[in-house]
Amino acid sequence: MEYPPRVVTIAGSAAGGSAGIQADLKTFQELDVYGMSVISAIVGKHPSTGRNVHVQTIEAIEAQFATLMRQVGADALKTGMLFTKEVIKLTARLIEEYDITSVVVDPVMIGKMDSKLLKDDAIDALVDRLIPCAKIITPNVPEASLLLGGRKLDTVDELKQAAVDLHALGAPSVLIKGGRLKGPAIDVLYDGEDLTTLTAPRIDTVNTSGAGCTYSAAVAAYMAKGKSVKEAVRSAKEFVTAAIEHSFSYTDVVGPTYHAAVRKYGPGPAIQVETVRLD
Repeated sequence: MEYPPRVVTIAGSAAGGSAGIQADLKTFQELDVYGMSVISAIVGKHPSTGRNVHVQTIEAIEAQFATLMRQVGADALKTGMLFTKEVIKLTARLIEEYDITSVVVDPVMIGKMDSKLLKDDAIDALVDRLIPCAKIITPNVPEASLLLGGRKLDTVDELKQAAVDLHALGAPSVLIKGGRLKGPAIDVLYDGEDLTTLTAPRIDTVNTSGAGCTYSAAVAAYMAKGKSVKEAVRSAKEFVTAAIEHSFSYTDVVGPTYHAAVRKYGPGPAIQVETVRLD
């Protein structure tokens, strides 16, 4: 029997099921990889106190990771919301100790509704310790801007330059998710040599909660299955675009992407890919 590849996500648990650990595990299941999770924090707003992020202890995070590595092991890993510098430093140490090389770092700093998902004093740890562990980082536009000192990123050309500049932080590949720009949904991938744009039609929906988590989880899943970074990004873009096309909501709150969309409805809109070699 051929076993499925093993992928672990270290991220926050989103009580509503649309993002974080929940989105990652749904993505892993749909893409036929064996998904495991380390919960860094529980995200859910308390009705009285208003507190939204409930960080797990270092001991609890270490215990989860040690258990899954002992019982299963990992072929690829992705990180999501880590929130504190202590959790970021721990995550980097665990990646190094267990010699995991297929690592997707989604530098979760700013959420879909511009919610703050990373403490200010954790940014240096993210840049200095975790990003150099990654094979690819996958910031959205506000996160890329923040990593570049607040630079304005309003056009595709600005995203291209941002991807080149973020490459200097140490990850071999940078994918900037451009879903917040106007016009088609254009993402930019830079691997130190090739600059690639991936374009999908703009889908008229507000129900995109967890789209970024899903995208990066799909990249990790495809890398675990042996695809190159560029191939993994293209396949992940196709997967998340279909999920957005069939997104929905049960209430008046912004709803989730539909992870089963490809299985249930078939492939989504075609993705246009253009690559140029930079001198």
